[in-house]
Amino acid sequence: MRNSNREWVFAERPDGEPDMDSFELREGDVPSPKHGELLVRVRYLSVDPYMRGRMRDAESYAEPWTVGEPMEGAVVGEVVESESDAFDAGDLVTGNGTWADYTVLDAGEVAPVDPSIADPEAYLGVLGMPGRTAYFGLLDVGEPKPGDTVVVSGAAGAVGSVVGQIAKLNGCRVVGFAGTDEKVAWLTDDLGFDAAINYKDVDDYRSALDDAAPSGVDVYFDNVGGPITDAVFTKLNLDARVAVCGQIAHYNDEGVPTGPRKLPQLIAPRAKVQGLLVGDYATRFGEASEQLGEWVATGELVHRETVVDGLEDAPDAFLGLFSGNNIGKQVVAVADAE
Repeated sequence: MRNSNREWVFAERPDGEPDMDSFELREGDVPSPKHGELLVRVRYLSVDPYMRGRMRDAESYAEPWTVGEPMEGAVVGEVVESESDAFDAGDLVTGNGTWADYTVLDAGEVAPVDPSIADPEAYLGVLGMPGRTAYFGLLDVGEPKPGDTVVVSGAAGAVGSVVGQIAKLNGCRVVGFAGTDEKVAWLTDDLGFDAAINYKDVDDYRSALDDAAPSGVDVYFDNVGGPITDAVFTKLNLDARVAVCGQIAHYNDEGVPTGPRKLPQLIAPRAKVQGLLVGDYATRFGEASEQLGEWVATGELVHRETVVDGLEDAPDAFLGLFSGNNIGKQVVAVADAE
C-alpha cells in the first residue's frame, strides 16, 4: 500500500467546455473503512459523458458535484481492508467510489468482479453501467423486431457499440454514426454493423442515411442529439421508436440551442420518443448482467476499452470524451495488478 492517498477534487464549475481549472489533485491520508465498508485500492476508474451534468449547479437526475469535494464515479479495485463479512481482502469489486488511489465503498452497494468472464476494466463498460444502459434502452425502450433498421448515434462509444451489437443479435439491420474512419471500420469490420457513417466526412446526413438506411429508420438510439438527430427524425418509419439516452452534442452549451422543430415529424409516422435512465431498471440489473456476461463469454458481444494510464491523467481522459478520443469505453488505469 501507498503511505498516502492521491485524490482528484472538483475545483470549480466550468463555463462552457470544461478544462483543467475544474480539477485539483490533492494528497492526504489513506481512508479507513467503518463497519460494513471496504477499503479498495482502485485499479480502474470510469469517466463518462454524464459527469458533465454533475459539474452544473442545477437539479438533474445525477446529484451535482460539490466544489471542494472529491470527484466520484464507478471504479474497479481490490479490497485491501474489509469491515464486512461479504468480502475479503484480495477480492475484486466494482462500485461507486472516488477518483483516487484508495476509496471506501459500502459493501452492500458493490458487486464482485469475475476476471474469468472479462478483464476487470470491462466491468466499467460492457459489464457495467454502459452495458446495462444499452441493454434496457434498446430492448425495453427501442423494442427492436427482426428486420428493423436500427440507427445509433455515438455508435463507437461505450453505450452505442453495445446497442448496435444487441440489435444485430435481435436480427436487425444496424447503422451507426461515428467520428473517424477508424471508428467506422471498427463498427463494420469488428462489431458487424451493416453500415456506418463518418459524420465529420459528410455534409448531408439525410443523403447519407438514404444510402445507409434505404428502408427508413424503425429504431433510433440517440446518444448525441444535434444535426444527426435532426436528420434521423426525417427518416422515421411508421411506429418508429426513439430512445433518448444522451445529448453529448449539447452538454457544454450554456444556452438552449435552437434547431429544427422536430415534433411535427413525429405525427405522420406515429413515432414514440422516450428518454431513459438506467437507474430506473435497478431491480433488473441482475438480468442484464447475466445476459451481457453470457454474450461476452461466448464472443457474441465484442468490447473495447480505451485506457489512459495514471491517476494523474484522469481529467485528460474525461475531457477527451468531448473530442471523441475514445473508442469503446474510456477508463483510467490507476494501479496495476500485483
